[in-house]
Amino acid sequence: MRRFTHAGPYVNGYDNPVPDSRGIPTQAVCTAIRDDIVSGAFPPGSRLIEELLARRYGVSRVPVREALRTLASEGFVTTRRHAGACVAEPTEHEAADLLDVRALLEPLGAARAAQRRTEAHLKVLRGLVRLGLERARAGRTGELRPLDDWFDETLAQATGSPSLAALLTQLRLKIAWVYVAEPPLRPVRTWEAHGALVDAIARGDADRARALAATRADRAPGEYRLRRPARQARVRNPKQTVRTAAASS
Repeated sequence: MRRFTHAGPYVNGYDNPVPDSRGIPTQAVCTAIRDDIVSGAFPPGSRLIEELLARRYGVSRVPVREALRTLASEGFVTTRRHAGACVAEPTEHEAADLLDVRALLEPLGAARAAQRRTEAHLKVLRGLVRLGLERARAGRTGELRPLDDWFDETLAQATGSPSLAALLTQLRLKIAWVYVAEPPLRPVRTWEAHGALVDAIARGDADRARALAATRADRAPGEYRLRRPARQARVRNPKQTVRTAAASS
């Protein structure tokens, strides 16, 4: 659980303090809820009850309500009649569209990065490639996924476009939510390809960066496995999902 701590009053009937959340940005609450959706703490179809979410994160209901509106605009949350806000349940077609959009956006992002990256971005990207190759060659493949996510996030920031970076990050999170990414069969080769992409970006070669990113985005379909269908992931009492998560955290 992510709790934003400050002093606050106790609510009758509960042991947990509910702080005055003035000054806590809605974006922070939005990130916390989104992370819990992507991680599966809130399964597809489960209800998102403002009061329970406010207690879970230690904030008032106001930033929770605003965060749910943002998440609805991003496609992570839907609003149902008589049920309120619920975690969205992407269809197989919607899941397939995510990979198609990735194949379009990531090459654009790489080309922009070649034109707008800073030395700071290059330093981080090169460091990540070095770490990725070290761990891949040592057979420490379980440590590669966080590095890959960090690489993608830095690459998005290197585009120099906040709107494009936000789209790329949101897309990456949605894919992680809907799919299980199987480890690459040749992790060393994968990180060598990352290194070649960074080299193209460092040279300012937008065309080469775009082509390499397109190859990277066009991963074999077998490398992505859909998570269990949302209808099977539902719990009998969706309200209990949020309640249990709040109590256990």
